[in-house]
Amino acid sequence: MKDSSKITKTTKILFIVYLIAIFEIIVFKLEIPFSRMGYLRNINLIPFYESLIVNGKIDFSEIFMNMVIFIPLGIYIEMLFSKWSTIKKISVIFIVSLICEISQFVMAIGSSDITDIINNTLGGIVGLLIMYILVKLVKEKHKIYKLMNILATIGTTFMVSLLSILVLVNI
Repeated sequence: MKDSSKITKTTKILFIVYLIAIFEIIVFKLEIPFSRMGYLRNINLIPFYESLIVNGKIDFSEIFMNMVIFIPLGIYIEMLFSKWSTIKKISVIFIVSLICEISQFVMAIGSSDITDIINNTLGGIVGLLIMYILVKLVKEKHKIYKLMNILATIGTTFMVSLLSILVLVNI
C-alpha cells in the first residue's frame, strides 16, 4: 500500500507540472518576451476551417500537435480519477481545453479556435483509451501506473528543460 500512495503522490506532482506546462505552451504559445503579446484577439467557431489551410495548402500538423499535447491529460485523469465515469473524464478534458482557449481570447494572446477544443479533447480521449487498453492487457494497474510515472518523469524533465532553455535564451 505504501508503494501505491507513493505512485499517486508522484502522479499528482507530475500532473500539476503538466498543467502548468500545457497552459504555458497553449495559452502563451511560448511567446517570450511577454511584451510582444496582447496584439491578437480572434475567434473561430467553424470547426476544421481556418486551421486546415496554411498558405493555401491543407496542413494537419497543428491538428495533430493539439491532439498529441492532450494525450497525457487523458492518461493523468485516468490514473488519478479512475473511478469517475467516462463522461466526467471527457468533460474535464473538454473544460481544460476550453479554459485554455478562453484565456487566449481574454488576454488577446492568440486565436481561439473551436477546432483546437475538438482536437485537444480527442487527444485526451486517446490518453484515456491508452490507459484502458494497457490496464486490460497487463491486468495490473499498479505496474502500468508505475511505468507511466517513469515515462512522465522523463518527459516532464525533458519538457521543463526545454522550456527553461527557451526562457533563458530569450531573456
